[in-house]
Amino acid sequence: MRPSLVGLGVVLGLAAVLRSWTIGAGIPYAVGADEPEIMTRVVHMMQTGDFNPHFFDYPSFYLHLQLVVACIRFVVGASSGLWGSVSQISDANFYLWGRILTAALGTATVYLVYLIGSRWGTRHALLAAGLMAVMPNHVRESHFVLTDVPMTFFTTLSFFLTLRALEKQTLAAFAWAGAAAGAAAATKYYGATILIAPLLAAYFVSNAPRPRLVLALASVGAAAGCFLLAAPYTVLDLPGFLNGFGSLAIALRARAPGGEAGWIIYLKHLTIGFSADGWRATGYCAMLLLFWGLIHSIVRAITGPGQPRFIVLVVFPVAYFILLSDHSLIYARYLMPIFPFVALLIAIAIVSGATQLRRFNIPRPARTALIVALAVVALLPSIVSSVSWNLARGRPSTYFHAYQWIRQNVPADAGVIIETGDFRLPSPYRTKNVKRLPTQDFASYAAAKMSYAVLSSNASGAVFDAPQANPAMCAAYRPFLDRMSLVAVFRNPRGGIGPDLRIYRLLDEPVQPTTAVITTGRAGK
Repeated sequence: MRPSLVGLGVVLGLAAVLRSWTIGAGIPYAVGADEPEIMTRVVHMMQTGDFNPHFFDYPSFYLHLQLVVACIRFVVGASSGLWGSVSQISDANFYLWGRILTAALGTATVYLVYLIGSRWGTRHALLAAGLMAVMPNHVRESHFVLTDVPMTFFTTLSFFLTLRALEKQTLAAFAWAGAAAGAAAATKYYGATILIAPLLAAYFVSNAPRPRLVLALASVGAAAGCFLLAAPYTVLDLPGFLNGFGSLAIALRARAPGGEAGWIIYLKHLTIGFSADGWRATGYCAMLLLFWGLIHSIVRAITGPGQPRFIVLVVFPVAYFILLSDHSLIYARYLMPIFPFVALLIAIAIVSGATQLRRFNIPRPARTALIVALAVVALLPSIVSSVSWNLARGRPSTYFHAYQWIRQNVPADAGVIIETGDFRLPSPYRTKNVKRLPTQDFASYAAAKMSYAVLSSNASGAVFDAPQANPAMCAAYRPFLDRMSLVAVFRNPRGGIGPDLRIYRLLDEPVQPTTAVITTGRAGK
């Protein structure tokens, strides 16, 4: 046990480092695309006492968890003199602690994978946990206040409790597995899919003191109860929930015919996730190991031994993958709940596959060497990818330099139009994020007392880089450029982070067009 515990400590330490490294990057000026959807509502709940988030794109459980963390953060900050009332705070004050909660749940998921893998063996457990610890997509998403990593924690917890229920075969064990499934669903609706696991387990129990139907009903009842306790406004604000869920269902409707199939896109996301720059072939090697582990597990699910646990291992990720592939919205992070299963399937392919070579009288040292080699092939590219992402994220971006310039040169209460959703300014700046500057006319911006505009190459780059090829876009921007003065440019050097940014001051009167460029900060050199 001692080598196993040492190995587990190393794996958990690596998982924690990768998920906490650069965790504060981008706060408060370049937070994740959907992080404000959570944090602005958490701060609103703190300031108003209205615990209804009035937002049902996903359930409220994680928002309320973040509310607890934010209240603790407020008490700590008040004790050190940072603020004296909730009227003095903004969402920018709480992103770091909120991200720490996500990173903690991500690291805890790695430990759950180890506990699950131990049902197959110590080597399976350590390798699966190691794979989960360095999984690039999971490492990346553990840095943000989003629901995907927390949902993955609860789906993995439900899987672990399901295996435990198979061992104990008691009513309480199945209820706990169902309750974890309810918590997953209360974090993000997709999490309800994991309820398949305890239901399948209930079907396959033998010699249990309770009938199978009773065990299944215990799982369903506990899941429903936990969901309602964790996301009570599903019922307390029933019209809001139904309207929000209806809008979400329309957005997630089945994919239209034509175009690349969803399952192909998600397979590409998986393959790229196992690759590193210049090591694309290793992604395909990991995928081959995944498919081999899936085939091996399907065979064991049919023939045994260990039939029930292999069935649970196979059915959920396949069902979840099929569910995602049929929807119109496709993002790599939506795959998150199947990553623990993917890690275990690859571990099974490597360890169990090499163990089967005993049939051919291959010596144990050769089998061990093969396990080590395959483990390196599966682990090393993911480690390189996760470390590279953290290193890149730790470098100052064009957003960072633009934010520093604005703090030094723009009045604190100025109105700023920002042509991207990725760049934000905290209060007391008055900001308006738009997709492109011409979404409103100049008079509307002037009436709102907007004084500056930040243009992003992601939105308007063609106006400056290829004007002759984009006459319509140039015509749309011309009325604005004639009434703005360029004050700073931040260019992205090769290998840098962030788009090119141009900062303009809005003028009361039109000026003669100019081609002068003022470059400020390291990003412009």
